Amino acid sequence: MDQGLRGDVQVERILVYSFLQNCHNCDFSEELDSLRSQVMVSPPKNVLSDAFDDGELQTDGNRSGRFQNGEPGSVVDEDIFQRIGAQLAVIGDQVAREIHPRVVNDLVQQFVNENLSKEEIMRRLSNTVEGLVRTVPLEMEREKAMLVLAMVLARTVANKMPSLLHRVFNTTVNYINNNLHNYVVNLE
Repeated sequence: MDQGLRGDVQVERILVYSFLQNCHNCDFSEELDSLRSQVMVSPPKNVLSDAFDDGELQTDGNRSGRFQNGEPGSVVDEDIFQRIGAQLAVIGDQVAREIHPRVVNDLVQQFVNENLSKEEIMRRLSNTVEGLVRTVPLEMEREKAMLVLAMVLARTVANKMPSLLHRVFNTTVNYINNNLHNYVVNLE
């Protein structure tokens, strides 16, 4: 990670962390602080690279020294995804009111169940998000609704049981990476 943030799941980590960080009246601030070192690492500025990158396309059609859209080896702009996460948190505050407490309680029980594998927990999160997309009237594109709902569920579960934050955070990051990565990297 000393080369800066990589585009694999780092974008999703920054986005989910920022979303959770912008939660008002949440009971998991201590747990969230312990995640910070795993998530936020400001990339070092490479003065030489920036000075010699004139933005010109190379003969192979790529920009010199730059990867785009979260490709392996790409460095992501932490600030952009922090701002996007904060903006989505505002939307999430409105969406959270539409989610029935029973849905959250069921999800909490699934996260508490240590007999469930990571894959099974993620499948259940995915099923919950899909169910909410079908039943909760949201006036936004499907991918954005799925993204906001996944993060709202993470926030709500962690608020109900702060000790689950790490498991909920990692599951949500993996869910977003597996299902919405292309959408997320194009939010820039």
